Amino acid sequence: MVRESSGAALLSESQIHQFIHDGYLRIEGAFSRDLAAECRSILWRDVGFSLEQALGGKRPVVRLGDYPQEPFRQAANMPVLHAAFDRLVGKGRWIPRTSLGGFVVRFPSESDPGDTGWHVDASFPGDDRDETSSAWRVNLVSEGRALLMLFLISDVGPKDAPTRIRIGSHLNVARILQPAGVRGMDFMELASHLNATDQLPEAVATGEAGTVYLCHPFLVHAGQPHRGREPRFLGQPPLYPNGPVQLNREGGNYSPVERATRIGIGMAGGIVA
Repeated sequence: MVRESSGAALLSESQIHQFIHDGYLRIEGAFSRDLAAECRSILWRDVGFSLEQALGGKRPVVRLGDYPQEPFRQAANMPVLHAAFDRLVGKGRWIPRTSLGGFVVRFPSESDPGDTGWHVDASFPGDDRDETSSAWRVNLVSEGRALLMLFLISDVGPKDAPTRIRIGSHLNVARILQPAGVRGMDFMELASHLNATDQLPEAVATGEAGTVYLCHPFLVHAGQPHRGREPRFLGQPPLYPNGPVQLNREGGNYSPVERATRIGIGMAGGIVA
């Protein structure tokens, strides 16, 4: 990495290449371990049971709502992340977050958490404005989402229910979405087509607390049961766009997100060396 005048690290060309072709990249130490610990202390208050109860298998997963408190806002707005957003989405093409969104907390348990299917996160409501997650939609211009982001608020090892990722799956999803036009597909409809990504290699989102994964919004991913020893705290907020993805941008100044989508649907000029 190199550094810009603000002191924030800029993404290297190899990282940009990885993002375009694999669909994600990992930024280690995006925020401090101390800040992660502050976030965890707030989240623990809302979990509703003790660490001892959690480790006793009380519940395999707890989902928590939006968190706008100062430690979460700081984590979401570190200079290194803003620099990465500029590089991946484009300057002026994203909206700074005022919170860190919802959280998925997974606990060591032999129980089936019931939410480990492969999917793409939907980003805008359907015509009936149904608020259920299955009614939300995804379209080729990724309305409502510039990036999928995974914020590791705790250390996450291979047994600690790391998010599973299908490498390069965002390219397949672009092709799946193309015939659906602006209306796109709802969450379940798109999920029914994801067998097209079954043979792709997998990665897992491991790392120390303070690690952030920045992902193309079409990346196919999934949860998994927790077989480790310590609870896993994960924030998964979207980065909101300041306008839709442009696949025919005047002047050809495409962001890496747009270039990846163009590659997926076979548009000329999307391929990078």
